[in-house]
Amino acid sequence: MDTPFLVPIEKPKSLLWKVLYFFTRRRFGKVITPLKVMAVRLPVAFGSFSGKIGQLDKKLQLPAETVMLIRERVAQLNVCLFCIDIGRAHTIMAAMNQAKFDALPEYQTSPLFAQNEKVLLDFVTRLTHDRKMEAELFNRLAQHYDERSICEIVWIVATEFYYNIGNIGLNIHSDMICDVARKKGHQQATDLVSSW
Repeated sequence: MDTPFLVPIEKPKSLLWKVLYFFTRRRFGKVITPLKVMAVRLPVAFGSFSGKIGQLDKKLQLPAETVMLIRERVAQLNVCLFCIDIGRAHTIMAAMNQAKFDALPEYQTSPLFAQNEKVLLDFVTRLTHDRKMEAELFNRLAQHYDERSICEIVWIVATEFYYNIGNIGLNIHSDMICDVARKKGHQQATDLVSSW
């Protein structure tokens, strides 16, 4: 069943939500399902919290591709189809190496990934899949990343879980934003990336 457990609210009553729908439609070519299913049913502050994560991500020092490798890996392991889709759209619009994202499930054997990325993804996989960490793997990660970077890695995993669980819990699937990203021109893609 690919339909959300709650019926999406297509026409909100509040003027504020109408404005938010307008800007989301302009940004993504449609009103994204998490907005229509969950955010619109909660006080605006809850949506602001989600937006704050995106703002804080802009303060991360890790390279953007690394951030997206982490987010995509977590979303894949958690099977959040919406997050996989919108994350991949982000990578397309940011002109990141799509072959690398295609190879993400086989990162351990792929020549596209450097050793530090393989260790990073081992760490992310273990944390996401088992929700625990052993000192040996942490120490391997610490050989490649400084303390700030390690804290950023954990932040990215934790916040991706936040997005994933909200969508999974309400049965929100892909909005095909990735297809929209492939069809849109470079300028529209740049606008979307800067707003996400």
